[in-house]
Amino acid sequence: MLTYLLSLPRPIKRLITLAIDTVLLLCAFWFAFWVRIDSMTPLSSWPHWGLIFTIVGITLIFFVKLGLYRAVIRYITAKILVAVAIGMLASAMLLIIVAFYTNLYLPRTIPFIYFSFGMLMIAGSRLALRMLINQGLKLGTKIIIYGAGASGRQLLPALSQASEYYPVAFVDDNPRLQGTVMHGVTVYAPEKLAWLVEKYEVKKILLAMPSASRSRKNEVIQMLEGLPCEVLSIPGMVDLVEGKARIDSLRKVSITDLLGRDPVDPVPELISKNISSKVVMVTGAGGSIGSELCRQILQNNPKILVLYEMSEYSLYAIERELAANISGHKLNVTLFPVLGNVQEQEHVERVLNSFHVETIYHAAAYKHVPLVEYNVADGVRNNVFGTLACAQAAINCKVNNFVLISTDKAVRPTNTMGATKRMAELVLQALSAQNPSTCFSMVRFGNVLGSSGSVVPLFEKQIDNGGPITLTHPDIIRYFMTIPEAAQLVIQAGAMGNGGDVFVLDMGEPVKIIDLAHRMVTLSGLTVRDKNHHDGDIEIKTTGLRPGEKLFEELLIGEKVSATQHPRIMTANEIMLPWSELSDYIDELNMACSHFDQKRIRELLLKAPTGFKPTDEICDIMWVSSNQI
Repeated sequence: MLTYLLSLPRPIKRLITLAIDTVLLLCAFWFAFWVRIDSMTPLSSWPHWGLIFTIVGITLIFFVKLGLYRAVIRYITAKILVAVAIGMLASAMLLIIVAFYTNLYLPRTIPFIYFSFGMLMIAGSRLALRMLINQGLKLGTKIIIYGAGASGRQLLPALSQASEYYPVAFVDDNPRLQGTVMHGVTVYAPEKLAWLVEKYEVKKILLAMPSASRSRKNEVIQMLEGLPCEVLSIPGMVDLVEGKARIDSLRKVSITDLLGRDPVDPVPELISKNISSKVVMVTGAGGSIGSELCRQILQNNPKILVLYEMSEYSLYAIERELAANISGHKLNVTLFPVLGNVQEQEHVERVLNSFHVETIYHAAAYKHVPLVEYNVADGVRNNVFGTLACAQAAINCKVNNFVLISTDKAVRPTNTMGATKRMAELVLQALSAQNPSTCFSMVRFGNVLGSSGSVVPLFEKQIDNGGPITLTHPDIIRYFMTIPEAAQLVIQAGAMGNGGDVFVLDMGEPVKIIDLAHRMVTLSGLTVRDKNHHDGDIEIKTTGLRPGEKLFEELLIGEKVSATQHPRIMTANEIMLPWSELSDYIDELNMACSHFDQKRIRELLLKAPTGFKPTDEICDIMWVSSNQI
């Protein structure tokens, strides 16, 4: 019956509501007489019937004007009481006036009792019907909302309008809120979580803590990990304020919330020194780090931002995003997307001269360790000679600042990618020593969350597909940093460079990858399947270390490290070669790459002061293929 009524056209529903209100107002009037004089004698009085029908007709007109019949009953709130109260007050006043001028028998308390009954019946019927409808729709997933603050209170009505979720409880740390009832839902202490999950068979827990620090979120999520529930969160306050998301836009808890740290406010003079009112170019602008650098550079008001990228689609995507950002925030920044290869020095110089570039952030690189192992010559060409071409172009075009995005894999490298990045550092150190007009600096950091090739999106995809999660080694350890934090620190580190500096970012605490996999599984509301838990959901398989892969990474070659004015940026004093010596390696390496002589390339990388200690034989796919024939 309820489903049938809900399916009726809206005009029919309004007519039904008008008919019901007519009956209720008549009942309110006659009940008022019954309560006052304990008699229904006036029912036989036709003048009284004429009076009440006149009053009811005018009252319904008041209700129409007040919008009472435009409100969708399923979504009404307590505000409906205001509209009903105004309508009933007008109705009671009109009753007094009409009775006075017609000299009809009407005890003085009747209008007050009539008003009370009318309020109770008209408003109460709507609220009761809303409860009935919502109870009928509450067939969705039972959830607990963690956080009974402003965000949690806004989230509950939003969820009540849909049938997907059925909130059964609030949980909050604040003792003053515990035991209270909000929108019909009780607030419990965190200690009751396990009991609530078991009692109500809860499947999901929603984190309504958008303004909480990452460290606080991490504490809460660690407490929730042991529960057999999927953990979701609502968007951050910035996204809500900017209109990028709604309060009921739920998402899975990002592993960024677990591994990311609370950001340190940037030093204003550092973040803007090489950017504000300057012409800035980012190579590899479409990559994960390059694109985030571009976003943060825009926030610091450059005069011109040049996007240099080899991938057409990546360049198109970041250009469109940044153009929309410039237009939306009315920024006075000119954007130039340039397709190009960093290995082509002549083209790079043409770009630098055309736009009079003052600062370069060199993020273009091949960084996927196994792929570079399989494509050695191309990896060397891009990472070493691409850096060399850009650096020499910067010197020739009198660019003021050049910042290389390096990696922790450049320290005592066991793979070709790390060795090429260390060689790129040596190139900049050598060039800096003989060309002081351009300030060269390098910034090293570890893995960034969510970058292309990162383990986190891979695990997420494997979990979504039902597993298994593939892990190269159970003891493998990595440092992690969020992309925005890494980009912000890169910009500030580059501003502190004096020439030839190697900056090292504080990566926080190391993370054991197998622990990361376990946490990601439990946060999805699933369990790990292993020899002790045969009925688990997701299996974790060990596949063995990939070519060139280390169990753990380092950020320093030696122990010589100095603090800087930023608490998360250090500077390292690393060995270097003068250009007169390094150039011999570079020339021979160039010749070996031209002949695709992978054996000679490896010999030169071993001979150069890179600290290269490969753990595998040459894995280049063309080399292996040609030697098998």
